[in-house]
Amino acid sequence: MTMNTRKALVGLTAGLMAMTGMVGIAVAQTSLTLFSPNDQAAVAYTEEMVAAFEAANPDISVEIEVGPGGTERDNMVKSRLATGTMNDVFVYNTGSLFQAINPIQTTTDLSAEPYMATILDSFKQTVTATDGTLHGVPYGQAMGGGILYNKKIYEELGLSVPTTWDEFMANNAKIKEAGKAPVIQTFGDTWTSQLFVLADYFNVQAAEPDFATKYTANEAKYAGNPAAMGGFQKQADVFNAGDLNEDFGAAVLDDGLRMLAQGEGAHYPMLTFAVGTIAQNYPDLVGDVGYFALPGNDAAKNGTTVWMPTALYISASSPNQEAAKKLVAFVASKEGGCDPWVKINAITGPFLIQGCELPADVPPAVADLQTYFTADGRTAPALEFLSPVKGPNLENITVEVGSGIRTPEDAAALYDEDVKKQAQQLGLPGW
Repeated sequence: MTMNTRKALVGLTAGLMAMTGMVGIAVAQTSLTLFSPNDQAAVAYTEEMVAAFEAANPDISVEIEVGPGGTERDNMVKSRLATGTMNDVFVYNTGSLFQAINPIQTTTDLSAEPYMATILDSFKQTVTATDGTLHGVPYGQAMGGGILYNKKIYEELGLSVPTTWDEFMANNAKIKEAGKAPVIQTFGDTWTSQLFVLADYFNVQAAEPDFATKYTANEAKYAGNPAAMGGFQKQADVFNAGDLNEDFGAAVLDDGLRMLAQGEGAHYPMLTFAVGTIAQNYPDLVGDVGYFALPGNDAAKNGTTVWMPTALYISASSPNQEAAKKLVAFVASKEGGCDPWVKINAITGPFLIQGCELPADVPPAVADLQTYFTADGRTAPALEFLSPVKGPNLENITVEVGSGIRTPEDAAALYDEDVKKQAQQLGLPGW
């Protein structure tokens, strides 16, 4: 049923009640508008969630507006917030992009809402304003950034999941000896080359907890910093050891996922969203793919970098604050925030709401990722959720490092120059 049809039926019901003298018991309707993302999974979830919410709250109707994506959406959100014309509730980025919308003035403070106690701290830090107030709830699942690996190869060779980089490299040596490609790289899709650096951020934060703050203030660099430079060094290590697939320069994402699923290669640094593609293209093999965090140097500090979902916010200019808070509370619950996703979408990562357990039949890689969320201190948001500073040329730099063209030291220095330009364009203090 479309939103217009639903509204027409509500009006018709009220009219019939008036004619029969029953208008006194008619349910008063509050109408909310929700600005939704346009990707297929988000739209499907939004429609399913709204239907469930309206069934539980017959006095509130929700009209869904599917907005554009990319830069157009970003500009539209900022323009509407600046002019006080934003929808009652809207879905938008978390982390550094959240900070860019001036959330203290443009969105409703949700700090005092009881459900905030059920939201995982790893997510809450990405929707915390500069004054410490909380402004959003998770709208979807998290993704892990680490190593997808072939479980069959591990079983055949008697390997254990590594928790240090030395253990990872030792596994690679045994895999290469067995005639398999230890590490899959797909530089034909240049963005995939960044995972060694981006997924290593948990290890950076474990070594330097205040790195993101100092980095944003231009008080910390990659060059000369062993922890921050670790991702570049890891990428150089696997190249120098001869651990890559022969066609790493031309292969693309789909090639990498095929090689991993079919056991041609053992490890693929990647985000867990790719598990959904494996499930679709190789349904009989998705059970052979697992996940572990990109290892650091200390097994006692083993954890994974996480890409956070978007969040649902209430516009500060909404005249329907109480009804909007009911909708946000519903999305922050198992019934509204998790069950609709499980019902209609592929599960490619954990939910960030307590009580939202993954189904028993999720792919092993997703179940592996979930284990990092069961203990405090084993997850960290990717740096892009904590700092707006990310240079546009990282993927080109990591292709060079991963191809043996540029040393980690040179790459770190070059990337520092790359982010300097971007930070200055953003007008960040200290740059």
